Amino acid sequence: MFARVLIFLICVLTPLLSISQPLSQYVNMQNQVMVWDNGLLRKIDYLPPLEVKTGRSVIPYIDNARSFKVYYGGGMKVLNAGFTTEFKVSDNLVAFKNNTALNVFDKGKTKKLSTFCETYYLGDSVLLYFDGIQSQYNAYYNGQIYPIEGFLAGEALEVVKVTDNIAAYDNYANQFRIFYKGQIIAQEDYAVNSFEVGRSTVAYIDINRLLKIFHDGETFIVEDFAPNSYQVGDNVVAYVSNDGYFKVFYDNSIESIGFFTPSEYRVVDNMVAFRDQSGYFKVFYKGKVYSLESYYPEKYLMQYHSIAYVNRIGMLRLFSMGETYDVTNAVLEDWELTYDVLKYQVGKNMFRIFYKGREYH
Repeated sequence: MFARVLIFLICVLTPLLSISQPLSQYVNMQNQVMVWDNGLLRKIDYLPPLEVKTGRSVIPYIDNARSFKVYYGGGMKVLNAGFTTEFKVSDNLVAFKNNTALNVFDKGKTKKLSTFCETYYLGDSVLLYFDGIQSQYNAYYNGQIYPIEGFLAGEALEVVKVTDNIAAYDNYANQFRIFYKGQIIAQEDYAVNSFEVGRSTVAYIDINRLLKIFHDGETFIVEDFAPNSYQVGDNVVAYVSNDGYFKVFYDNSIESIGFFTPSEYRVVDNMVAFRDQSGYFKVFYKGKVYSLESYYPEKYLMQYHSIAYVNRIGMLRLFSMGETYDVTNAVLEDWELTYDVLKYQVGKNMFRIFYKGREYH
């Protein structure tokens, strides 16, 4: 019995562990394509790619000979030789077009979705697209294709927003709909004034100017008047209320940050970065406010659970998962944040990787 349980746990946990570690890539001094994966550097190609993009679990690229390839699961795979005209990547999916045909690469497998597609929207686990042959919108999710909206005239929906694991849109009948976990949710019988989407979350101003938030299957009326502004991330919504309070919706409750309108605030993935009343650079992360600097930096990058920036004394700093790190004060050629992995260049094609408090090179 113990052996069976152990085998079951290995089978279940191994795939989860293999996709939990984000990736990074660069071209080294020998013009070789290097991938950083789970603390290891792997050489996957011998010439710089024509185009490359980095997802959380997959890195697609067009190589020097125009072959379309992906790095996934510790190895490189050729998807086609010279047919791909464009591609996009999210956490787990790669959408790519060979002329007019739309395809998806998902967990090591390739599937053709449409032979004629001009419009598509990619999220971490949802791909919404318009099939020009059938004149209907479909959603690819969890390996399945779901019909969304059909219209004989073949016209595009005016506003569609897709991110992470959710899609929202006003349909042809001017009804507000949400696609979530393989289901179409009839959210409102009327078109809404505005909406934004994030992981498992949709914030919108309805026909009566109420601010509502759909989160993980539940709908909350959070304000009786439309806010002055609002932004949506992963399971989090930040907004300035009609009466001037800066508030954050998180964990199905509202937290008031203060009676002020931040001159700057950004919601990206799991974080809310903002300038407070005193000009300080702060971030709301998982229910807690962290103070990062006594000023608001001109440039910073946010993604997933991390914020990277160079402070006034030239230190490259990283806030990641609630911790702050002084990474390096070396003169940098460039630096880039992908998910929670910080890549920085200290010389010509000399790169370093910083992740969870450790440096790799």
